[in-house]
Amino acid sequence: MKPPVSFAKTFLTYCSQVIDQIDANAVDAAAMTLAAVRKRGGRLFIVGSGGGAGHASHATCDFRKLCDMEAYAPYDNVSELTARVNDEGWDTTLSNWLKTSRFSRNDGLLVFSVGGGNQDKNISMNLVNAMRLAHESSGTIVAIVGKDGGYAAQVADAAIVIPTIRSELVTPLTEGFQAVIWHLLVSHPALQVNPAKWESVTQS
Repeated sequence: MKPPVSFAKTFLTYCSQVIDQIDANAVDAAAMTLAAVRKRGGRLFIVGSGGGAGHASHATCDFRKLCDMEAYAPYDNVSELTARVNDEGWDTTLSNWLKTSRFSRNDGLLVFSVGGGNQDKNISMNLVNAMRLAHESSGTIVAIVGKDGGYAAQVADAAIVIPTIRSELVTPLTEGFQAVIWHLLVSHPALQVNPAKWESVTQS
């Protein structure tokens, strides 16, 4: 009798396939695009829903601390978020936040999303409306997504698509590798200014 196949081993095999298929040139392009935002004195607004919102909070810390980049995660302010949801509705929570922040052509929007939003199917309209405002303001959009057919991949100035290896695992693989990619970006020589703590300690 054969032993059961290890799910952990299978999942890690899928991870290695994702790594083999990620477009490294797209990641380099995203790094250069974000560096251009910083060079012109623009701010970086980092957004996502669910797991993407958690990513946004962590990534904001990294871009500020490691890259000397003025960055914000709009959904970190739960009081403002819930007030806007209560009074204005979910779909405009991000776009109205960006309007209040006077998002301009100098600024950048970094989007974490599995599907990238879909206007026709009314999916992730909070992200779609934020990207629409950024696009209409001639700002820069960078997206890290799991599907190339969503709104984000269509309008982004630089899009990194996490390859779909297994459709039933698209969310965990996408969200897992979004974390890998943003850590790659804040470590990229085009962006990183300050060393991370442990790297600086071990190299001293």
